[in-house]
Amino acid sequence: MDKKNALRAGALAAGTTLMMLLMSSPALALTRDDGDDPGNGLSVAETLGLYVLIPLGLFAVIAGLVFVLDRSKDREPKAKAKA
Repeated sequence: MDKKNALRAGALAAGTTLMMLLMSSPALALTRDDGDDPGNGLSVAETLGLYVLIPLGLFAVIAGLVFVLDRSKDREPKAKAKA
């Protein structure tokens, strides 16, 4: 039964992805709109910094704050109950 649900979910995801790819039209991206004034492009280093390093840094800061400011006292592993 679990295999059938996984197959159904995979088919749904594949179908949705295929439909999104078919419905999008990248050829229209070449047509400029009125008032369109794009700036200079980003370099590889700027792109990696903006979309990789900054989010990783923010994640590390937030995780560090949670770790340092956590005041929970129940960190010891619980003894297994004997059956």
